[in-house]
Amino acid sequence: MQAALAASFPQKSIAALQKMMADGELSSEQLTTEALNAAARRQQLNAFIFVDLDGAIQQARESDEQRRRGDNPGVLHGIPVAVKDNIHVAGMPNTAGTPLLKSFVPRADAPVVERLRAAGAVVLGKTNLHELAFGITSNNAAFGAVGNARNPRYIAGGSSGGTAVAVAAGMAVAGLGTDTGGSSRIPAALNGIVGFRPTVGRYPSEGLTRISSTRDTVGPMGRNVADVALLDAVLANEDASLEPAALEGLRLGVPRRYFYDGLEPLVARRMEAALQALAEAGAALVEANIDGVAELNQAVSFPVVLFETGLLLSEYLAENLPGGTLQALAESIASPDVKNIFAGIVNGDMPEAAYRQAIDRDRPLLRAAYADYFARRRVEAIVFPTTPLTARPLAEAGETVELNGEQVPAFPIYIRNTDPGSNAGIPGLSIPLAATPGEMPAGIEIDGPEGSDRRLLAIGAAIETLIRKAGPGSAAGLPKQNF
Repeated sequence: MQAALAASFPQKSIAALQKMMADGELSSEQLTTEALNAAARRQQLNAFIFVDLDGAIQQARESDEQRRRGDNPGVLHGIPVAVKDNIHVAGMPNTAGTPLLKSFVPRADAPVVERLRAAGAVVLGKTNLHELAFGITSNNAAFGAVGNARNPRYIAGGSSGGTAVAVAAGMAVAGLGTDTGGSSRIPAALNGIVGFRPTVGRYPSEGLTRISSTRDTVGPMGRNVADVALLDAVLANEDASLEPAALEGLRLGVPRRYFYDGLEPLVARRMEAALQALAEAGAALVEANIDGVAELNQAVSFPVVLFETGLLLSEYLAENLPGGTLQALAESIASPDVKNIFAGIVNGDMPEAAYRQAIDRDRPLLRAAYADYFARRRVEAIVFPTTPLTARPLAEAGETVELNGEQVPAFPIYIRNTDPGSNAGIPGLSIPLAATPGEMPAGIEIDGPEGSDRRLLAIGAAIETLIRKAGPGSAAGLPKQNF
């Protein structure tokens, strides 16, 4: 009985765990030990690149001692979290999933990690990722592929696959990923957890191995919206309170064209069930498309990230790895898909003129299209599938994947729905839809206007509750959790 209870600790919400610790039913050391045990038991998932075994236990013991002394605990007091290995944690390697950086150990925490620690979090270690955060499978040739938490033979999604798997598999209560075009939301959807991309600039960006100053942001991940909202408040240095939104009368945009095209039948079925549940709860579903979203996004996406990557990583190497160059980095890359991309970056295949057009003309047009949609349609959020398809087997996920009987390019199809909001700089939240044990998870995403982060999380909390009430066997149902 005690072993079964201990194994359930990391699966509970942060609020439930905090109450147990406050009531003396649980210690941070017990919780942290079980998270570390889970990481050891499921080591084949390859979620972590580095685990700070002794350091994590010491942090947990200090948390317990603070609580015994009656010190005012932070909102994450004693909660074990995982951090993606492109976010600096003092004294831990920051490989960014690539060989050239495997020996680089930052001396200082990134500001986002400082804020986690100030709130009382226990940092367990650094999680695996698609090399240099440039992919959607987390099949890393340098540190090994990350296996999906539901089925290790399937892809975890990326690039923050390790954090998603660590949270989904009970190796951490919550964690940090990063998101450039979907890197926190895609693996969240494919592993059945919650992933959030905030408005660009909401969190500090120092201390990251960044690939785009325009698009990159830290992305908190957790097992439920409330936990992610708590992380968001800590990272943004805001009040942590959050009440679920009222669904009655809530106007939600449903942009069928582009976002709903060619869905995997399982994803389509669960999305329609979710939309029906929202309508029955009184939400007003506004069926309207976003003008020019596909063309504008294509004009912005790769010109921005490919040009900015070369500049940012050159500066990063000069600051953190004396003698390191972009050329040396490119030559040492282990993953073939990433190596091919960096060959073009080093050669300067993306001209500055194309970048300037994307930044000065096309991105403002994309942002204006979203702003006009929210204002003219009078909707507070848009709702769509996070990804058009569920996870595919690792053995079959190369340059292409199977979708509806055809082989389609893997990277573009997985980022198709998450990328436009990323380029517009608006917040997006992925909530799990999967319920049936025999099926792979899927996600529903809501995107909101720039700066609407807390409101979007409140809407997400209401949607999560609505879908969970449907029960684990229904088409729209979420997995039941211990609260």
